[in-house]
Amino acid sequence: MAFDVVIVGGGPAGLTAAIRLRQENPELSVCLLEKGSEVGAHIVSGAVLEPTTLAELFPDWKERGAPLDTPVSDEKLLFLTEKSALPVPALHLLMPQMDNRGNYVISLGAFCRWLGEQAEALGVEIYPGFAGADLFIEDGKVCGVITGDMGVGRNGEEKPDYMPGMILRAQQTILAEGARGSLSKKAMAAYDLRKEADPQTFGLGIKEVWEIPAEKHRPGFVQHSFGWPLDTHTYGGAFLYHFGKNLVSYGFITALDYRNPWLSPFEEMQRTKQHPAFRKHFEGGRRIIYGARAISEGGVQSLPHPVFPGGVLTGDCAGFLNMPKIKGIHTSMKSGIIAAEAVIEAIQNGQSEATSYMERLKNSWLWKELHAARNIRPAFSHWGMLGGALYSGIDSMIFRGKAPWTLRHRHADNETLLPAEQAPKISYPKADGKLTFNRAESVFLSNLSHDEDQPVHLKVQDMATWKATNLARFAAPESRYCPAGVYETSETEELVINAQNCVHCKSCDIKDPTQNINWCTPEGSSGPNYPSGM
Repeated sequence: MAFDVVIVGGGPAGLTAAIRLRQENPELSVCLLEKGSEVGAHIVSGAVLEPTTLAELFPDWKERGAPLDTPVSDEKLLFLTEKSALPVPALHLLMPQMDNRGNYVISLGAFCRWLGEQAEALGVEIYPGFAGADLFIEDGKVCGVITGDMGVGRNGEEKPDYMPGMILRAQQTILAEGARGSLSKKAMAAYDLRKEADPQTFGLGIKEVWEIPAEKHRPGFVQHSFGWPLDTHTYGGAFLYHFGKNLVSYGFITALDYRNPWLSPFEEMQRTKQHPAFRKHFEGGRRIIYGARAISEGGVQSLPHPVFPGGVLTGDCAGFLNMPKIKGIHTSMKSGIIAAEAVIEAIQNGQSEATSYMERLKNSWLWKELHAARNIRPAFSHWGMLGGALYSGIDSMIFRGKAPWTLRHRHADNETLLPAEQAPKISYPKADGKLTFNRAESVFLSNLSHDEDQPVHLKVQDMATWKATNLARFAAPESRYCPAGVYETSETEELVINAQNCVHCKSCDIKDPTQNINWCTPEGSSGPNYPSGM
């Protein structure tokens, strides 16, 4: 099948790029692949949206019925100790990036479904349930993508319902897969797109959605925290948003450059719920959704070169998230708009590469925003939680993001673990089944769908390396950093992979010490199925 443009990924960046392509040139044929069963199926709801880019895309978004129903009404930033919560005073002065006035708490899944409807109305062909398994390269140029085979057994045999993958040809391919996209990773390696960039650093975001009693619901209330329970060398914290009809989105982000191999991001997230500043929001409620995903935290100095022969990178697969704001929707959407406009120019001029993409980025408000925020995240890596917080205040109030230096990311996330014998073990409280839970009962709420007979999509390249490094040196850290219980060590010290539990967070692909684990796309439609509108 041949198109002018093929887009991989049905998140905010990919959908926005598709919409802009058809807005600017209705004659272009545009195909968008989404590996989930439908647009939004792999997106856990509850996020804060800055509507800047939405207004650029659709100035009449209110009249179009965009699902932005809950404006931010109140917000807090708390520094937690084990027993207390200290509010950051003069929040908007000390940390202007955290100012959420004029923003909305949304269901991101519902928002993406709405964007999908707008794209289809403009003539975009959306194919849900099809995973981009490989790049289609001819004469050194990406000429489209190859979708994954369907109906393949665990041992590689063709089952009765076998359907081979398709080649989707394109003049230009836009990769918008989200953090650590598998095709994006291949493109970066094939064209050496990271040669001038700092290592990318990621955070693992784990999220729950709760339904709480109406009398406790505070629509538009936003709360973030840092400090306890993480140690002073680990960047991260919790967030809590009231939205929708008696819904609360609660989550915890742990930077994956953490050092202690005994740390479990899932358990840190669970025990934070027991803090008085958070516990009161859940009492009398019930947990209805669970999920996890990686986010790109590195900022502008970690951006790869986003152009390659035949295509571009956009959204979080490149790393356009603004970490100090804890927001990436508006930035991903803006990168999608810019990518679309550069791709249109390349097609019109018969160019192999969308060469204007980088120049357009650097001339946009997106680049200015990311450049102003560039030193905040690496400050925490350099000087720990307290030093990083102090620097953040100085950078925000005095330099206003215009400091005459750029702090660098010195290590990839897989390079930071201490040997297990050199790190303190962490004792986590047992789940009570009411407020806190274990991973098995959590994964159930992700509504996972993986055919257990399909090939395992988590590829361990060398089991001897796993045993010598992961097990012997780091005490099998994948059994703790995976938020879905995918990895276990058997009594005979063999690695057991429960691939059917995978929620597609990509943490194993990122954090594995020797990069021995490769996350590949499973059969189309596999993975989480988060409910619409939540």
